[in-house]
Amino acid sequence: MNALPISRSGAALALAATLLSGCIVVPAGPPHGGGVVVGVAPPAPQVEVYGPPPAVGYVWIGGFWNWVGNRHVWVPGHWDAPRRGYRWAPYRWAPISGGWRLDPGRWEREGR
Repeated sequence: MNALPISRSGAALALAATLLSGCIVVPAGPPHGGGVVVGVAPPAPQVEVYGPPPAVGYVWIGGFWNWVGNRHVWVPGHWDAPRRGYRWAPYRWAPISGGWRLDPGRWEREGR
């Protein structure tokens, strides 16, 4: 079988695809629509160090432990634009009978 010549850009693309194939992509939003229940308690939250907001009034959305496959995976926090009349309710793991449930973070109307 004859090998086809590969350009440098083609070789670089193939190398990048190979290296990235081992990456784990973690969803930034609620896993499976929220309400995930697992039997393993989440680790302690990670300490996040962040700089000033990108614009006045932005809100820091703290990171959280998500459940991916069969383990906890940290999803880092990020800045988000404020929403008038709303406040951010963070993700949290709640103990329930026989396990832990992930309640997704969400914007809630103020005064609730």
